[in-house]
Formats: sequence, C-alpha cells, structure tokens
Amino acid sequence: MANNWICNYEEIKKGETADIYFERVLDVLKKAGKADVNVTAEFSGDLPTNYSWGIFAGLEEVLSLLEGKKLDVWSMPEGNLFREKDEKGVEEPVMIVRGAYSEFAKLETAILGIISYSSGVATSAARVKLAAQGKPVYAFGIRRVHPALAAIADRAAYIGGVDGVSGIAAAKRLGIRAVGTMPHSYVLIMGSPEAAWSAFDKYAEEDVPRVMLCDTLYDEKTESLMAARLLKKRLFAVRLDTPKSRKGDFEHLVREVRWELDTAGFSHVKIMVSGGLNEYSVRRLSIAGADMFGVGTAISAAKPIDFSLDVCEIEGKPVSKRGRFSGAKQVYRCVNCFSDYVTLWEKSLSKCEKCGAQLAPQLVRVMHNGSIVFKESAESIRKRALEHASKVGIPELSQA
Repeated sequence: MANNWICNYEEIKKGETADIYFERVLDVLKKAGKADVNVTAEFSGDLPTNYSWGIFAGLEEVLSLLEGKKLDVWSMPEGNLFREKDEKGVEEPVMIVRGAYSEFAKLETAILGIISYSSGVATSAARVKLAAQGKPVYAFGIRRVHPALAAIADRAAYIGGVDGVSGIAAAKRLGIRAVGTMPHSYVLIMGSPEAAWSAFDKYAEEDVPRVMLCDTLYDEKTESLMAARLLKKRLFAVRLDTPKSRKGDFEHLVREVRWELDTAGFSHVKIMVSGGLNEYSVRRLSIAGADMFGVGTAISAAKPIDFSLDVCEIEGKPVSKRGRFSGAKQVYRCVNCFSDYVTLWEKSLSKCEKCGAQLAPQLVRVMHNGSIVFKESAESIRKRALEHASKVGIPELSQA
C-alpha cells in the first residue's frame, strides 16, 4: 500500500500536526502545575510587501477544531478586511482566544496554517476581482495545490470574491455549479478544433455556456473566427489560454481578436483569458477588452498571510513579549472612512478621529465555552469581502 501523507481531520484535532515544541512544553507545564493557567491569546497578521489590507478567512475551520473545548473566542467575521496596524501603529488582532493554555496550545500550528493560507487566497482573490473592474473572475487554480486542499482553496477564493470555481468538490459544498471550458488535450484527441467544438456543442448539457478554447493549433484570431462561424449565435465566448512562449503582447492579441470578431459580425462573442494571470495583468487585459478571466496560481498559490499568536494576558493581567502590546484589544472601524483604531478591550471608542463618524467594533463573539455561536453562509461572507475591498481599493493598480 502506498504511503498516505494526507493528515486527516482527527489527526489535526488531536494536535498531531503541531510543532513538536508545543507537545514538549505542555508536558513540562503539566509537571510544573501550570498547564491550566488561563490566558488570552491574540492572532494578528503581517501582510505581504506592498499590501495595505487583507481579507480574513478560515474561521469556520478554526471553530470546528476548537468546538467542545472550554474556550471563548472573539473574531472578525470571515470576509472582513483587516490591516497589520491601526492608525496609530498598534497591531490589529483578527481573533482572540481565552481559556486554559492546555486547551489550545497543540492547535496553534493548525490554526495559524488555516487562517494564513485561507486569508492569503481570499486576499488575492479580492485583489484580482477588483482589478477586473466588475467583470467575471473564475478560480482555475486547484491544480497548483495539493488535492487535499482543493475545496479549501476554492472556498477561500470564492468568499474572497471570485464569481465561480472550477473544482467539483468545493462547488458541491458551496451549492454552486463548477465552471470550466475544455483542455487542449481534448482538442488534440478530437483531431481538430472544429471537431472538438462541434462535439462539445452537440453533447454538453444545454445550459453549459459554449465557451470554446481557441489557441490549440492555429493563431488565436484564426481559431476565434473559425469557432464563431461554426457556432454562430450559440457561441458565448472564446477562451485564449496562450502559453508564455507565444504570448508576446497579450493585450494587443486581445484587442486584435476583439476587432476581428466585431468586424466579422460576431460582437456578441465574449473573450475569456487565462494562463499565468495576476491582478496586474488582469487590469491591463480588462482595459484591452477581455470580458472574463480564469485565474489560477496567483489565487490558489497566493503568498500566505504571516499570522502569529501572542499571549497578551495571563490570569487577566496584561503581558507581552518584546515588540508587542500587552492586554486584550478590540478593533474599531469608522463606518464612513474605514479608518481603524485599536484599543484595550474594556475601553470603548465611538467617534472617528479623522471624520467624526461612528466607529463599530470588529471582533464579535463566535464561541462561548466551546459552543459555536456564530455562523454565516458563503454568500454573505463573499458579499462582505467585496464590499470591504471595494471600499478601500488597490491604489497601486493604477500603475499597472
């Protein structure tokens, strides 16, 4: 039997995916009589270079791991925008856990891994969606991650803002239909682009949009016109998945295909692009005339958000390691200008120092004594992520 390197849910929940030092120090703490000391721990993140914000994701999985343990948890809801620091340079916590240290110590590694990866994917998805200027974006990147992460990657991308996912597993869990066109291998097996398109049009379900891959054997412009003449009004879009070795000026290629389709009377045919895209190329291609985007590696293999856990209270008394601020904290956000302010938990804030508008607390109770008390649908999370990302935008994209 082949070795199975996939860690299952029970292994994760038991702490078997933890760094070894947690197991060792827990043993020491137990022998020293301090394993059940009550602590407050905060999770905060360091964003990738040049990122001014992130989208928080992974909470649902974290709560599942902590369920049944004697813990209280407050958190930003998934889809919430977060920053590294507030207006005055204080780190923003995205989540707070309170309880005996022994209850969650061996889960620290797993929790950090969950929110670091999921938030990284959701953040990249939100940036790409903003770059697309309202046009559809689809997550095509599960081939760039371990298959055990396929549904996790697609869920994070979806709640981050993409309009659909290619993965069957995530689509089933989300209650949406998976999105996809056809691979180059299919066109080659069929023997010609025309044979591939005709068979797809004949046998694919009627409600599947007729999006034809148009770059397998001939020039993209040539194949696009071939597909349009073959399917006429039934053709919804052509997909250009031009490899790096032949891309050249991809924006010009999109403009050329758009021009020739319009000139030939096929202005109804949309142009979908895919292959090695990120938020910068998506913005340029959107301006060039692309109508929709399939984005893979830039989303599914996005740089993780570097989250860390820091104990900030022991038995109710403020503590911190060097470089951190002691005491449990709440994040307040201006409902008007979206400025953030961090303050001690027991100290409430009401007015924005910048514009005078009302402030709203961002950390809400999500678990009480091990029971989950907060749950949202993927759709409501996605809506929040899109609203928050649209509110702040991505200034650096103007230079794309």
